[in-house]
Amino acid sequence: MEEKIKDLHERRKKIKLGGGEKRIEKQHAKGKKTARERIDALLDAESFQEIGMYVEHHAQSLGMADKEIPAEGVVTGQGTIGGRNVFVYAQDFTAMGGSLGEMHAKKIWKVMDMAAKAGVPIIGLNDSGGARIQEGVGSLAGYGGIFSRNTHNSGVIPQISVILGPCAGGAVYSPALTDFVFMVDDTSKMFITGPQVIKSVTGEEVSAEELGGGMTHNEISGVAQFLAQNEEACFDQIKKLISFIPNNNLEGAPVKETADSFERSAEELREIVSDNPNKPYDVRDVINQIVDDQDFFEVQPFFAKNIVIGFARMGGRSVGIVANQPKFKAGCLDIDSSDKAARFIRFCDAFNIPILTLTDVPGYLPGVDQEYGGVIRHGAKLLYAYSEASVPKINVITRKAYGGAYIAMSSRHVGADYVFAWPIAEIAVMGPGGAANIIFRREIKASDDPAETRAKKIEEYREKFANPYQAAKDGYVDDVILPEETRKRVIMALESVIGKREDRPQKKHGNIPL
Repeated sequence: MEEKIKDLHERRKKIKLGGGEKRIEKQHAKGKKTARERIDALLDAESFQEIGMYVEHHAQSLGMADKEIPAEGVVTGQGTIGGRNVFVYAQDFTAMGGSLGEMHAKKIWKVMDMAAKAGVPIIGLNDSGGARIQEGVGSLAGYGGIFSRNTHNSGVIPQISVILGPCAGGAVYSPALTDFVFMVDDTSKMFITGPQVIKSVTGEEVSAEELGGGMTHNEISGVAQFLAQNEEACFDQIKKLISFIPNNNLEGAPVKETADSFERSAEELREIVSDNPNKPYDVRDVINQIVDDQDFFEVQPFFAKNIVIGFARMGGRSVGIVANQPKFKAGCLDIDSSDKAARFIRFCDAFNIPILTLTDVPGYLPGVDQEYGGVIRHGAKLLYAYSEASVPKINVITRKAYGGAYIAMSSRHVGADYVFAWPIAEIAVMGPGGAANIIFRREIKASDDPAETRAKKIEEYREKFANPYQAAKDGYVDDVILPEETRKRVIMALESVIGKREDRPQKKHGNIPL
């Protein structure tokens, strides 16, 4: 027995060293943790239970017959974050570059399947040189199995991808299929084809960081949702995200006790938002005034800044927030902001998280680039997402709500349960200036003082139509509220519809305008 136990300890020790001390030192020199160190930093202390430690590859060709790859280059298992179960896999770059082969992939398949059966989140820590060339199509089959599981688990359990090193070629599609992608500045890299291939094919010269670094995918491509300065900060972000979301699609949004009274008034809102519709403000200041403990966890803050999305709590209950941002592009909707908001709305709907919308939108961004880029198709995604969502939907129109953008921003017409408006809200087909130019153009042109006549007609239109009361008369606004009442009224509305049920036509699935 003693010899067998000694043998077990020696095997464990050898496997836990991964690629060995030299490669571990090299990993540390790059400012990167090892796979096991990352798991320990992410999960609750001593909660990790490893699965498949002794798995080995079966490859025989191209020098693989005698090659040992500890833990097959990926550490897999189960643990807890904040006491809640999760499954996790972490690719080990010290062990043959964390390259993915058949058995490496099958270890990932196993924990993905176990997470789905258990109904808990799956978190993938990606740090890999890509497909293991020596295993040929077996590696490609491995990726295919991961992609298939990503797809089948979508909307069933939360799926989180963390890019902590290179992620290239086919490997990038798994993160793209998951719900949230986290990256670390100057460490994470994602691209289909690297800089050398691009240079050889197109002649373009670009660095790996410029092509697929953390800021590139957080600000330009929109592939990633979070960016951290180091791995520790990244893991803190993941832990916070987990605190806002349920384990699976059958659970309700998490509830956390708060000492922040739902009756708290927010007088500051009158100062933050001007009644001048052309004066910008930061909508995050509005959000912080109305959510519990001023705790707003923004998602994708660098991409499509003209719309803000993220998680918060109201009355202790998790909510997803979608808000126009007047500070950027006047809060207009466009291609990227529609994509950003639509995907977030669909996540919230899939996981039973109520949606609060703060509307201050002048319309869709005009321009040839927008039209050629398909703003019609992309804008339709937002309409589709709100119309499809069956979770509680509450809308507060803080200021402008014009035209098709008014409809798209969770209006009553696409299924909002409650629509509130502040007294300064302007709800109309278009702004008073544009409307006066069209409706009264003949009177303005024929008058002795066109400028004065135009100003009078603008004010006439504003008084008659550009206010919340016409929409309230027609039942499209449920109540006109004081800004400082917003927190209380939203929480009360949320509690009244938290158990809502909606019957929808039976179908295999809809056809969102991708």
